Amino acid sequence: MLISMTESSEAAPDARADGGDAVDELLRRIAIRDKGAFAALYDQFSSRVFGLVMRIVIDRAQSEEVLQEVFLEIWEKADRFTATRGRGQAWVFMIAHRRAIDRVKSAQASADRDVRTGRRDLEVPFDAVAEDAEVRVEGERARAALDLLPDAQREVLSMAYFDGYSQSEIATTLSTPLGTVKTRMRDGIARLRKTMGVAG
Repeated sequence: MLISMTESSEAAPDARADGGDAVDELLRRIAIRDKGAFAALYDQFSSRVFGLVMRIVIDRAQSEEVLQEVFLEIWEKADRFTATRGRGQAWVFMIAHRRAIDRVKSAQASADRDVRTGRRDLEVPFDAVAEDAEVRVEGERARAALDLLPDAQREVLSMAYFDGYSQSEIATTLSTPLGTVKTRMRDGIARLRKTMGVAG
């Protein structure tokens, strides 16, 4: 762990059991430097955050570094989270998504510099990144494109890219056949690529 943690005198709420309100409470306590709450948040979300980061970054070692960066940022900026503006869980995954995209862009810039200076191409697998992440979701432009999708497509893509759910988890959460989820994602991705001018 990045930060040495001791148990809080007050039991940390289990976000998995109590939903979004429990995550908001953990963030509130992290904002006042409650290390027990931070440990609880890490235990409950680190695997899902790592899964989201891996789908974007691909490289495991870099994904592990990004995971640490994400939770360090949560520790440092928890006081900036405002529950009235959104769910704590969405805030956590938004940080993870942004950090992962930043890492991919940084690697891209590094590879481009190598090409320009005549050094060997680092062969960063950006085609694989684009294929695995399915669509480059960046900032307000992507959110605007998402808003143009039918509700069913927007819902599954938002769950996948902003909340870190796998296709199977989405199917279970929505009580929808896995094949239907895959179809909605495929159709939604095709629309996003067209809207955002991304080659398919």
